[in-house]
Amino acid sequence: MLVVLANRADATAAELVSAWAAHNAALLTAEDLSRAGWRHHPGIDEASTAVIGGRVVPVREIDAVLTRLPCVTEADLPHIVAEDRNYVAMEMTSFLVAWLSALECTVINKPRPACLTGPNWREAEWVRLAAQLGMRVRTLRRECAPGANVAPRVFEGVPAAVTVIGKSRFGFVDETLKEQAGRLAQAAGVDLLTVFFSNASSSSAEFLGVSLCPDLSPPDVASSVLELLTGGVA
Repeated sequence: MLVVLANRADATAAELVSAWAAHNAALLTAEDLSRAGWRHHPGIDEASTAVIGGRVVPVREIDAVLTRLPCVTEADLPHIVAEDRNYVAMEMTSFLVAWLSALECTVINKPRPACLTGPNWREAEWVRLAAQLGMRVRTLRRECAPGANVAPRVFEGVPAAVTVIGKSRFGFVDETLKEQAGRLAQAAGVDLLTVFFSNASSSSAEFLGVSLCPDLSPPDVASSVLELLTGGVA
């Protein structure tokens, strides 16, 4: 069974579940976390159950999980009374971190304490890592003053993107940039990542940032994700 953890309004997640019907794919949403049937016994999958798509499923039947939800937010919980949503959202996020971390199957990307989709680092942390790997970066400056607003950085031109899925690379860019994106994903410990550059040329391209929730709608990208989830048997 393949599980896609996402917001119910995530159209791409719904399309992936439909396309992967032959692999018994199902959508796991925050609404499922409010249903009875969950049994979480870390390290004992035989005794653990989950509620996926409104159905109680033995955890041992889950073959892989694709996570497209960075955290549970109040917007994900319209079925919870308004005054409790913030607390419930934090508790659900914490539970999902524990649950995903305990699964023995493939989980893409593996959760971190503050983010279900991987390392939710600040911009400066990603820039620092990119620089350490030898990638060209732009100097990042921050000023802190009482009452001051931090203006977002503005980049000229159209950025180029490389999507990393395991060992596969997607993007109309120079091969050197694909190699750099792969090294960045490896250093960050993730299997799924989109890296943005200032342009598609390796000679002048600078690292701009990343997305831990790439666009998976292109058929070739979705197929590569399925291969990663199924261990190459898509």
